Amino acid sequence: MRYNALQILRQGLTGHKGWKPAWRKADPKPEYDIIIVGGGGHGLATAHYLAKTFKHHKVAVLEKGWIGGGNVGRNTTIIRSNYMLHENEGFYEFSLKLWENQERELNYNSMVSQRGIINLYHSDPQRDAYVRRGNAMALNGADPVLLDQAALRKMCPFLNFDNARFPIKGGLMQPRGGTVRHDAVAWGYARSADQQGVDIIENCEVTGFIINDGICSGVETSRGQIKASKIGVAVAGSSSRVMSMAGMRLPMESHVLQAFVSEGLKPLIPGVITYGAGHFYVSQSDKGGLVFGGDIDGYNSYAQRGNLPVVEDVCEGGVSLMPMIGKARLLRMWGGIMDMSMDGSPIIDKTHIDGLYFNGGWCYGGFKATPASGYCFAQLIATDMPHETAKHYRMDRFSRGLMIDEKGQGAQPNLH
Repeated sequence: MRYNALQILRQGLTGHKGWKPAWRKADPKPEYDIIIVGGGGHGLATAHYLAKTFKHHKVAVLEKGWIGGGNVGRNTTIIRSNYMLHENEGFYEFSLKLWENQERELNYNSMVSQRGIINLYHSDPQRDAYVRRGNAMALNGADPVLLDQAALRKMCPFLNFDNARFPIKGGLMQPRGGTVRHDAVAWGYARSADQQGVDIIENCEVTGFIINDGICSGVETSRGQIKASKIGVAVAGSSSRVMSMAGMRLPMESHVLQAFVSEGLKPLIPGVITYGAGHFYVSQSDKGGLVFGGDIDGYNSYAQRGNLPVVEDVCEGGVSLMPMIGKARLLRMWGGIMDMSMDGSPIIDKTHIDGLYFNGGWCYGGFKATPASGYCFAQLIATDMPHETAKHYRMDRFSRGLMIDEKGQGAQPNLH
């Protein structure tokens, strides 16, 4: 079923009784050409591009829970490409361009809202670092705009300019950045992949890999054995646990990242704002709630919940930046499991096991990377050749000494 204005009118006149499910509740077949383990944004995007762009239709997506129940529905919805390192900036700019055409490509309203993102700076050295980042963005075709304090005051008069412990001197803006409704991204990719023949199989947990003589030929699941010539794994925070079933130890750790939503407020924040003096970022949803987050919790966990000290720390950052939100009530909070790599950058690569491919280590950057991650992973699986923008995301870069340390803070996941 195509979604359009005429269809909405027709369904409205008939009591909305003619809408069909967005995707089939498929049962697993004994064998596929390709299996994608993980029904989150990256796995579903991979299946979509495998079918649409690379014409592989005998594909299954295996999800241990329900579509939208993992990190793709547990984030702060931000999209951007304001990175500095060339290895990252080209990839995320590719992703942002895919976001800009996503709704038309999927025929699905995922509420892509390019309202802009502003990274605040509080000192002259920080301004110089942002100028350097802006130049790197421009070299990769992105859209940096350096704002002085006067321009920033005009755009965001509610910020704490005058009495702040860390005075706000300006910001680096990317006008094309913004937000997307996170769960709608999963639903849109699931619907599109299903329409092209992909089987989306929920409540189907992978419990092992079928590996003989260095060749992976299928998976063991809670719903039986399923064969395939190629298996791609994209399971975010569960990466280490799942890949350990194939005898692999990954250079990453799993940490909890909490996100928060306030009660609904009148329109206040024009886009996305990130605090340069602490780890705090905030936007405002269409319902009026402030959507914000900060640092990961400081311990390893597979639980989708966090601890209260981080709640306090994040809220302190928000009140420091915008004191007037101090009386706003916190409506809800949740946690996602981050697959934190040692250098803060992802991995999209073939493994040493023939037929087994891996996509993970996204740290904080997983949601904004969804379209490009899916496209690049689909190309790798379909052709065994990496996409140009993802060629640096190899698994052996740690042993080769070619880390992609975007923040320049060292090889510890909690620092990224």
